[in-house]
Amino acid sequence: MSVRTTARRLRGAVIGIAVVATLASTVSACGNGGASAAAGGPSTLKWASSYFPTHWDPVVSGSGAQFRLLSLVHASLTRTDESGKAVPDLAKDWEYNTAGDQVTFHLRPGLKFTDGEPVDGAAIKFAIERAKTQKNSALFGDLTSIKEVTASGLDVVVKLAQVDHQIPQLLGQRVLQVSSPKAAQDPAKLDQNPVGAGPFVVTQLVPGTKAVLKKNPDYWDAANIHIDNVELTSAPDASTVVSGLQTGVYNFADLTPSQADAAKKAGLDVFVQPGFNASNISINVNKAPFDNPKVVDAVRHAINRKEFVDKLTFGLGEPTDQPFPEGYIAYDPESKNRWPYDPAKSKALLAEAGFQPGDIKLDLVIPDAQPASEIVQSQLAAVGITLTIKVDKNWSKPFFAKELALSIYGTTGRDSAVQTLTAHFGPNGPLNLSTPYEPAGFEAAVAKVRQTPLDSPDYPTALRAATKAGLDSKALVFTYSAPNLFVKNKSVSNLPKNPAHIDWTGVKISGR
Repeated sequence: MSVRTTARRLRGAVIGIAVVATLASTVSACGNGGASAAAGGPSTLKWASSYFPTHWDPVVSGSGAQFRLLSLVHASLTRTDESGKAVPDLAKDWEYNTAGDQVTFHLRPGLKFTDGEPVDGAAIKFAIERAKTQKNSALFGDLTSIKEVTASGLDVVVKLAQVDHQIPQLLGQRVLQVSSPKAAQDPAKLDQNPVGAGPFVVTQLVPGTKAVLKKNPDYWDAANIHIDNVELTSAPDASTVVSGLQTGVYNFADLTPSQADAAKKAGLDVFVQPGFNASNISINVNKAPFDNPKVVDAVRHAINRKEFVDKLTFGLGEPTDQPFPEGYIAYDPESKNRWPYDPAKSKALLAEAGFQPGDIKLDLVIPDAQPASEIVQSQLAAVGITLTIKVDKNWSKPFFAKELALSIYGTTGRDSAVQTLTAHFGPNGPLNLSTPYEPAGFEAAVAKVRQTPLDSPDYPTALRAATKAGLDSKALVFTYSAPNLFVKNKSVSNLPKNPAHIDWTGVKISGR
C-alpha cells in the first residue's frame, strides 16, 4: 500500500504549539500582545500553560498532554490532519510490503536538526531504538510491535513482529518526536536543552517555569509558520488567566472549566479543541468482590455520568461510556448506553451476588485529592457499597503493578485507535488494572484491525468491532470526557481543529 500526499495537504498538516507568558511590564499599550505584528514587526505568541513540561526529552516526557508543547521543538515521522489520519511530517511518504509486516518511510531531503545534524534514516533508527531501550523511557510500551529498524540514506525500514497497518498512526507526535542523535548522546542534558527539527528553537529555558523560543527557518514547512517568537510560562493561578489575557500579558492559554464563563463575558474566544480524553473507574477482577461479575455490573449501573459532567466540567464535557468521542471512527454506536444509570438494578445485582447494603467495603486509592473520587464514593454509597478514599502519592507503583482493587484514571488517548484499545483492554495494557485478564474475542478483533489497511473500506467496521469487543471488559467503567479547553484574545486567528493536537499552521497574530 502506498501513501502519497499532495503539497497542499502537506502544508495543511503541520502542527506546532506556541506558548508564552511574559511579565506584566512587557504589556503593550494596546493590551492585546499583537500590536508589533500589526505594525510589521515580529509576532509573538504568549501562552500560559498548566502543562509546562517537566521533561523536554520526548522519550522521557511520554505521550501525555505535554507532547503538545514539545512539538514546538520536535518534528515526528508523521502527524495527524483534521480528520485524525496520519499525514507526512519528516517522512514525505511511506509504503507497506505485501505481507503488511514491514513499512518503509521515505524522509524529506535536505532536512537538519537545529544543531546542524542531518535528519536521515540513521537518526530515525536511533530515535526508535532509544525510545524502546532507554532506561527511563516512557514510550517503550508503545513500540512493542516493532521488531527491527534498518536505515539507508533517507529510507527507514520498520520491521514488525506482526501485521500492523497502524504504524503510520502510531509514529506521530505522541510517540515519535525526534531529537538530534548527537544531542541525545547525553539524555540528561537533552532533557532541559531540547534539540529537534520542529518549527521552533529554544533560546532560553528556565526549568518548570519559562521557555522562550524563536522560529526555526530550516523547518520543512517554515513558510506556513507565521509566528516569529514563542514565550511559554507555567500557568499561574487559574483565576489570573482571564485578566492576563485582557491586559495582554498572555494571548493564549489553556483554561479550567470554572473560568470559562468569566472568559466569555470578558469578550475572549473560548473554544474546545477536540480530543480523546476519557476518565474511568478502574476495577481489578482478580480481587474480591470484583471476581463476581454481578458486582462489576452493579457498579456499571450505579454510575450517573451526567453528574461528573455537571460538577466537574460545568457542562462543557461529555458523558462517555467509551474511550472515544461520539462520531470518531472508532466509536461504536451499537454500544452506546450499554449499561445505563439504574440504581435499582444495581442494588438487585448486588443482592443476587449475595451482598446486603454495607457488606462491601473497599479502598478507592488515588494519586491526589480529586472531586471525581467523591462522586464515585457518593454514587456507590447510594447502592450500598462503602468506599474509603485513600490518597497515595506513590499511587503509580501499585496501580501499574496491578495491586489495587479499585482506582480512577483518565487518559488523553492516542492517535492510533488500536493503541488506545490495547492500552485499556489488552492483557498487558497499562490501563488494564485486571492484567492478564482481557475480554473474550478482543485479541482476535484487534488482530483483524491491524491486518486491515487504513484506507480499506473494511477498516471502520473492523475497528468498531474491536471497540465493541473491548467494551465487554469488566476492568473499566468509563465516566466522562473532560474538555480540551483553551482561550485566546482577538489578536490570535482561529486554529485548525486537529483532534487532541494544537496546530499553528497558518495561524497569525495581529493587532486589533
